Amino acid sequence: MATMALATLVHPTGSHPASWLHPSAHPGASMDIGYYRDMARLAERGMFDLFFIADTPAARTSQLEAYARFPLFMNVFEPLTLLAALAGATTHIGLGGTASTSFSEPYNIARQFASLDHISGGRAAWNVVTSANDFAARNFGLDRLPPHGDRYERAREFVDVARKLWDTWEDGAFLRDRESGLFFDPAKQHPVAHEGRHFRVNGALNIERVPQGQPVIIQAGASDTGREFAAETAELVFASDSTLEAGRRFYADLKGRMARYERPPEALKVLAGLPAIVADSEQEAEDMYQTLQALIHPDVGRMRLGMDLEADLSGLPLDEPIPPERIPASANLHKAYFEHILGMIREGLTLRQLYMRYERGNKTIRGTPKQVADHMEEWFTGGAADGFMLTFGLLPLGMRDFIEKVVPELQRRGLVKREWRGRTLRENVGLERPAWRRA
Repeated sequence: MATMALATLVHPTGSHPASWLHPSAHPGASMDIGYYRDMARLAERGMFDLFFIADTPAARTSQLEAYARFPLFMNVFEPLTLLAALAGATTHIGLGGTASTSFSEPYNIARQFASLDHISGGRAAWNVVTSANDFAARNFGLDRLPPHGDRYERAREFVDVARKLWDTWEDGAFLRDRESGLFFDPAKQHPVAHEGRHFRVNGALNIERVPQGQPVIIQAGASDTGREFAAETAELVFASDSTLEAGRRFYADLKGRMARYERPPEALKVLAGLPAIVADSEQEAEDMYQTLQALIHPDVGRMRLGMDLEADLSGLPLDEPIPPERIPASANLHKAYFEHILGMIREGLTLRQLYMRYERGNKTIRGTPKQVADHMEEWFTGGAADGFMLTFGLLPLGMRDFIEKVVPELQRRGLVKREWRGRTLRENVGLERPAWRRA
């Protein structure tokens, strides 16, 4: 029987915007490497396949009164540096990180992820993003991000060049043969000669082909452009649908696009987003959720909602609907989140009701181990997911509860592995190692 892939998105104290205020949280977690090592080892003991670090290459520079209460990404490690440190503290779990195609060059990213794959023995994964905030754009000489379609066009070429660079060398090119005096076989080097709209590369990567053949490519775009990009390039996709029916539609749509790129459906694994709070009773789980919700400051609520609505909501009354003139006509950043908020606005909700309900995609599942396992089994066996990207509102408590209470139940049902399938991330999630190909 096939088993589901498990991944976890790790924000230092948890994914809830007020998690750092909870008494069980470690307020200094974001800069504590020992804490991250403990978290990665915990996830590995729980048979998670992937430990994932999200990122943005920017600190916020406006609305600081709100961000001072919601410090996400304001004081964090650069993800590839962090993941390299975690490689030595773990043995099997995959190590994934975000790197933007909008503010780097393919050679840099290809070299960094190849290095991580070698350091970890074949466990690296790159979450390909185009970035989605203008704070990042201003760090790289731009006033604002380019249009959505232009960013994806650049990303598509970026990934193409990176993959060519990863195949600079054939497998086995580095002989290290003292008898012949050859360190590598010159015939097995294949320099890249690429000239496109965005990049011009004429050279070779100075690192041998990685244990996985190539690092695993992750993508999370939910727009039509993002789905097409994922169908062409991605191997793991983070989905954010909140209902089983929507999850099935996304799953079928995405896998149905792959034939255009001569890719079989099994070459891509869809991981449904799953924020989860697990407790011995449904009421206990609900109480934990409401405890966290009560810690959200109104300034944080306005700011988080306004960020994805791409609107300034400061100064608006909390207990009235958002005035129509403050709502943009369209989105340039996260189109799926924007449309979700518009749908809630049409329900006539007040600003306070909006920010208390809005969870950036998936709704938090609150329940007993059986209830959470039932939910996961329904999605996995019902054609909506190949696995799950788990987030926990509060860390490390939420992850520990899930591992101790839900994972054994999933294993009892034969839905989660009890032993590692192999050494690499590809082996453990059921992805083939790509054969070397000439650029």
